[in-house]
Parts: sequence; structure tokens; C-alpha cells
Amino acid sequence: MIIRQEDRVPEEGFVSKSQKKREMDALQGLGKELVELPADTLKTLPLPDDLREAIKEYRRLKAHGAIRRQLQFIGRIMRHVDPEPIEARLAILRGDSTQHTAWLHRLERYRDNLVAEDGAMDAFVREYPLVDVQALRTLIRNARREHAAGKPPKSYRAVFQLLKTLLPEPGSAPAPVAAEDTLLEDDDA
Repeated sequence: MIIRQEDRVPEEGFVSKSQKKREMDALQGLGKELVELPADTLKTLPLPDDLREAIKEYRRLKAHGAIRRQLQFIGRIMRHVDPEPIEARLAILRGDSTQHTAWLHRLERYRDNLVAEDGAMDAFVREYPLVDVQALRTLIRNARREHAAGKPPKSYRAVFQLLKTLLPEPGSAPAPVAAEDTLLEDDDA
């Protein structure tokens, strides 16, 4: 009896050499994305120290062969790192995360309602009691004045930033509420 290749049943947990190669190439590609990020953005990612050092070394190199080898080394380090949190953060940075986009749209709706409707402030405070009511009220008043006077929307943007501190992004811990003094100044003063 002849057993054809497609009739063979792979063993449980068996990973083909081709599949391993595809996985390693994917990790190396993720490493390539990491080395192309600005240093400030890279600091915000959850990376182990040895991977950070390898990326730092990659940026120092100039020779093509050395760069290629260092990228392979980064890929090898990536084998021992959980890539999901890194990929999720990169998706947010690229704007590919629908969850992040939905969160931003939600913040925009809150801001628009707060600035447009007088009663929205009371409902918002009931839903989020930790908000600094005086700071939010001042920002909303200033945003309305700016809009009426045709000025740039400085306070309108500040309301959005305050909302970002109150309503944490899905998958992250809530940030402490702290309004900056510069955001609370009246434009008329």
C-alpha cells in the first residue's frame, strides 16, 4: 500500500520546517519594524532589556552585512518574547487598531456633547465622579468662547486631553486625574 503525502496525518504538536521558517521570518519582520521606530516611541513598548540593547546596537551599525546579521540576532531574541503585546502596540501606532479608533471616537463624542449641551456636564459627572468638575467646567466654558470668537480650539483640545486621562484606553490601566494649570487659564484674563 502506498501512502501519499496528502494522506499523512501530522502528529499532534508537529510543526513543519516551513512553518517554523515562516514564524521566524515574521518575528524578524516585527524586529525590523521595531528598529525603524523613533527612540521615544520605542521607550513606550514593553520590551526586554536584551532586545532593547540589540536594537540600540542595530542603529549604531553602518556595514550592510553587520546590519543584516544584527537583524537576524534581533529575530532570534524575538523567539523568546511574547510578540502579541508588541504587535498590539504597533497596530495602535500605525492606526490599525479598531479598538483604539473606537475609543478615540468615543472620547470625541463625549467632548462634542460636553461643549454643545449644558446638561451633558451633569450626566458626565454622575458617570465619572473622579473628574475635576471645576477644571472641566472651565475648559468647556473656554472652548465655547473660543468657538464663538473664531479663535483656535485650544481649550476644545484640552477637553479631549482631560477626557483621555479619565477614560483609559481599553487594555491599559487608568491614569491618575491631574489637570495642568496651563489648561485652566481663562483666555479673557
